[in-house]
Amino acid sequence: MTAPAEAPVLGLLDGRPLPRTELDRRLAALRAGPRSAALPRPGSSEDRQLARWVAQVLLTEALCAAVAAERGLGDPADPADPADSAPARLDQRAAVELGSITAAAYEGSAAVRAVYAAVTAQVAPAPGEVERYRSLTDRRPPGTVWRVATPEGEFEADPETLPTALAAALRRAAPGEWVTAGPWTAARYSEARDAPEAPDPAAGVGAAARRAAFVRWLDRARAERLTLVPGLEHPGDPAQPDNHHRH
Repeated sequence: MTAPAEAPVLGLLDGRPLPRTELDRRLAALRAGPRSAALPRPGSSEDRQLARWVAQVLLTEALCAAVAAERGLGDPADPADPADSAPARLDQRAAVELGSITAAAYEGSAAVRAVYAAVTAQVAPAPGEVERYRSLTDRRPPGTVWRVATPEGEFEADPETLPTALAAALRRAAPGEWVTAGPWTAARYSEARDAPEAPDPAAGVGAAARRAAFVRWLDRARAERLTLVPGLEHPGDPAQPDNHHRH
């Protein structure tokens, strides 16, 4: 929901106003940083959307800091606290699954990471989910992997992934013999070897389940405990005037 009147605050957490100071500081740091040339023009619609996005990151951090304190998860701001305060880095899949705002808060805030760990500690994939994922993604050919040389370099390839005409020519050729099929020139200069075993997907499926559970928990917590102020609505809110996204 949105507060009824505009206020010089970042937003409200449990009805308590949060000062806008950190938002202004972080925006100023972005403007003074090495990527400032890539930022939108000050005062533009895109610039206001940037402020909204950064505001949501800060609100997520403040919410998780409050939850961490309530759950006794430690104070990441305390140098003597064992909580990991170093920035984290998510891979692309994790960042997409969390969403850009939550991913940025997770990477920059030890409190967010601590709450994530607590909220998802008991989360596991649904029964059969790992095997279902394995059946959908394990497309290893039943045969072999070739070592292939081209004028541009060398690489390993499953025969079924090569152009059909080239794969057929390489099968007919002796190891190390160069062949040309259409626009492709290559040599299979080593004997084929067994295809490697597919990696166990259990860890990846479990991590995805934890991320999904955290997103659901965080959406509920935001709705229950945060109040947004005019001008700092969620950037994806279709009611705010700078949301120009159209399908």
